[in-house]
Amino acid sequence: MPTRRFPRRFPRWLPAAAAVAVAAWGANQFTALATVYRARTDWSALSLAAMFSVYLVGLVPGLLLGRPAADRYGRRRVVRGALVLSAAASAVLAATDEPAVYLARLATGFAAGLVFLAGTAWLRELSGPSVPTAAPARRAMYATGVGFSAGALASGVLAEWLPDPTVLPALAHALCCLLVLRATRRLPETAPGTTLGTAPGTTLGTAPGTTPGAMLTTTPGAAPGRRAEPGDAHRSAVRHPRFRYVVLPASPAVLGSATVAYVVLPPLVADRVPGYAPLFGGLVAALTLGTGVLAQPFAARLDDHGSARATLTAMATVIAGLLVGALAASRDSVALVVAAAVVLGAGYGLTLGAGLHEVERLTPPAKGPSPGSGPSSASLYQSTTSSGFLTPLLLAGTAGHASYPTLLTGMAAVGLLCLAVTAAHSRRHLPGPDHVAHPGGRRGEDSSVESTTESATESATAGATPPPTPSTMQLAPTDPRSRRPWAE
Repeated sequence: MPTRRFPRRFPRWLPAAAAVAVAAWGANQFTALATVYRARTDWSALSLAAMFSVYLVGLVPGLLLGRPAADRYGRRRVVRGALVLSAAASAVLAATDEPAVYLARLATGFAAGLVFLAGTAWLRELSGPSVPTAAPARRAMYATGVGFSAGALASGVLAEWLPDPTVLPALAHALCCLLVLRATRRLPETAPGTTLGTAPGTTLGTAPGTTPGAMLTTTPGAAPGRRAEPGDAHRSAVRHPRFRYVVLPASPAVLGSATVAYVVLPPLVADRVPGYAPLFGGLVAALTLGTGVLAQPFAARLDDHGSARATLTAMATVIAGLLVGALAASRDSVALVVAAAVVLGAGYGLTLGAGLHEVERLTPPAKGPSPGSGPSSASLYQSTTSSGFLTPLLLAGTAGHASYPTLLTGMAAVGLLCLAVTAAHSRRHLPGPDHVAHPGGRRGEDSSVESTTESATESATAGATPPPTPSTMQLAPTDPRSRRPWAE
């Protein structure tokens, strides 16, 4: 039966954005629930950190498989299937049984990875070919950011003031998944090979005259008309020396900074907010991730194709946030935890945005029109940033040997070493003419949390991070004044 058109009183891309947001909600609802588990169960801090981190085991396969699955089976089928899986995972989470929580977190991660890739591509294509390049990217970025923030905040509010604080928040998310599933039932398929109200020979989301499936890049500010990398082009990016010496040293800081802010620090001052620990944890998470979303456009402004200025600034911000966090843990200060959340949130947004721009530059333009069948270079980069989800587990495992102020200060010292490596290669290993997507140009002022599938993220909470589209954006010449000594 042919799919009916979505009612025109709403933008056609809105339900796709809601799917991205509700997937991010599910990914981050555990933040506030962990506080309840800590108070109501005998689970150790190490077990709770492992429950949080097992999400990564599901997320990475979801990110790597999201693009090829969406290309093969269609965006609609993959996103709707992932929503069903996310709802089922939250229903299992409501059981409040230790093995069930591990299973729920694993399934939630896999569903989120699929939606972050397939959903953001669907959103971009549903936005239509006449929409400016940056608009769908902003929609995906804000959908991811709102979802991550709402997940922690809504769970904190429900756990704080309603009965059954470990059950109702999870069931509320499951209900939201089902509502979004219903809202997407009339959305059309936009994968290559289908058409809907576009020029002859084109696919929704592609420019007229473009071969269906040869997706435009989705990172805001991308070079006009650049295609997604087909075949093995993404390997060229991750094998490039600049990826190893500039991008990779900063990648754990993307989600490492965020998780320190809203997973590690709030429980350390829980005794200072008696009776409001779940709400406080949710508020800190929302503040961290909201700051990250607002900071991402500044990464685009700092970006310089001739140096690693944006990455260096981002890493310095994360280091500063870790030191504020160490001071907060030492003084048992709620105000300093909030301050650390703001600084670390800014570091999260800047590192994610800077890394996506670097990876985009390292990805060579498509040599031909055939679409890629594997994961994009952006999704591979997002997989490396996901290592930051292990930070709470690492700190919980070593907390018996050193205090949290000492551990956070040690993390800052490791960050300084990574900063030194990146600074030493800031102007080295620059991509050649076959890679540079923006010769002599500066980026636009928007950046995607989760650059999207087809680079067709993410993306984002990031994004962590999260994420993503056909007219072009004019690029201004590089301003020589932007090359400051402090960035070299």
